[in-house]
Amino acid sequence: MGRFKRLVSEELGGRQVWLFFLLALLVYVLPLILADYPYIDDNWRSLSAGMAWAEQGRLFTELFYNLLTFSSGAPYIFPLPLLIATLAMAAALTRLTFHYYPQPTLACCLVVLPLWYNPFFLQNLSYQYDAPAMTLSLVAVIYAITFRHPSRIVQWLVPSFLIALALGLYQVSFNVFLGLCCLEALKGANDKLAWPQWCGLLGWKLAQAILGCLIYAVSAYPFIQYNRTSLLNWSAEPLLQLHINIGRVLEKVVLLFHGGLTWVFAGLLLCAVAGAIRLGFKVAARQDSPGKNLLIGLVCVLTVPALTLLVSGMALFFRDFNEGARTLMGFAVLLLLLFYLSHLALAHIHERLPLLLVIPLLAMLSLSYAYGRVQTVQKVFAASAASSMAYDIASRKELREAKRIYLSVTYSDRWLVGAAGSFKQMPVLHYLLNIDFLVLAENLPKLGITNVVSERDRRNATRVGYQGYPPFLENQYYRIYLLGDYGFIVMKEPVPTIKVHW
Repeated sequence: MGRFKRLVSEELGGRQVWLFFLLALLVYVLPLILADYPYIDDNWRSLSAGMAWAEQGRLFTELFYNLLTFSSGAPYIFPLPLLIATLAMAAALTRLTFHYYPQPTLACCLVVLPLWYNPFFLQNLSYQYDAPAMTLSLVAVIYAITFRHPSRIVQWLVPSFLIALALGLYQVSFNVFLGLCCLEALKGANDKLAWPQWCGLLGWKLAQAILGCLIYAVSAYPFIQYNRTSLLNWSAEPLLQLHINIGRVLEKVVLLFHGGLTWVFAGLLLCAVAGAIRLGFKVAARQDSPGKNLLIGLVCVLTVPALTLLVSGMALFFRDFNEGARTLMGFAVLLLLLFYLSHLALAHIHERLPLLLVIPLLAMLSLSYAYGRVQTVQKVFAASAASSMAYDIASRKELREAKRIYLSVTYSDRWLVGAAGSFKQMPVLHYLLNIDFLVLAENLPKLGITNVVSERDRRNATRVGYQGYPPFLENQYYRIYLLGDYGFIVMKEPVPTIKVHW
């Protein structure tokens, strides 16, 4: 017992902190590795070792796979890239911990874990190809925040190149950098930095962000497709569009606060408010002039709405607004703010009270394992459907020898009946999974069927135009039509076959 007390209260060394983070990160991502579920884009990438990241402005993701696989493509080598990225993330969190707390304890390590234990980041980690690049983009912005060098030129250039690297891996990570800059303002106020130092800190971060964007603009950005860069239509009520986008993000974030998680986050918010009050007293007690203290206090207050907007951040301003959970990386920094302020309040009362932060972390860890189980159910269900479809095609000569079979694009949120209980108890799981189709055409070549293609270029003509003909084959989930040398698979609206007690 005495040894445990020393462990939780004594200062930790760099190696101990890194080992702690490595274990914590692996425990969180383990359910997804065990599920081993190729997620959406992973299906076509694994078939063709495909790239197509440069046209999304993510040139450095392509270079990462070229270097890692010693090839010009992206062979399927999951989970090696994710394990490498996890090692790098453990090192980055270690550096960030020592940046916030020069003499960290175990409780201090808990403060920065939300950067990985972000519930919405589970969707990012679901992509077996993209997750490592998204993780490395986080690593780059963390090192950009924590980098220190006596040379002013080096101090300006290195973080800027790291920011450009992060943007070239995954642009959304820029929201995380801006959020961490907001936390730097709070940290500077809490550490009672002198007015010139505090202003200089913010100025350096602004200069690094601008130069980093410029470096990205001349390196990876020229490869991006134009239709991915269209901003809101400023001649058609842009504020209304922005308000709608914010509302859609809020609807998704609210899904997280259900059942016991509501009370856990309510307690965390209460502790954070106490920490904010304590920080306010520190700002008021500064030796600077009242005007300077007021300005520092105002900036600290404004970090809260700024971090709230950065949950989705720059994605809000694009015409092609993506409300997927993978774009909500900024939510991690909002959690980090709550943890940082809570630590201020709890540590003031007793040195071991910050260990209570493990409670919300355990709640998010349980969500990770629930999500891993849902992925396993989805994997089994999708594999069964694909096997059934492949058998129907392979066992019938007419379908087997058809020149092409078009698979209709049909969406429904009622396919995965086996996870209905989990979806009810944790509504955010359905949002994280983000799968409302039964099977993809890319699943079938793995089973030897190569003449089935997605109907995306035919604007769903299969579903609309061929239902007046008698089906060649029909089962519970789909109908297959055959017209000459061409087949058409029309998915049915799923009907639950078992009674689910809601």
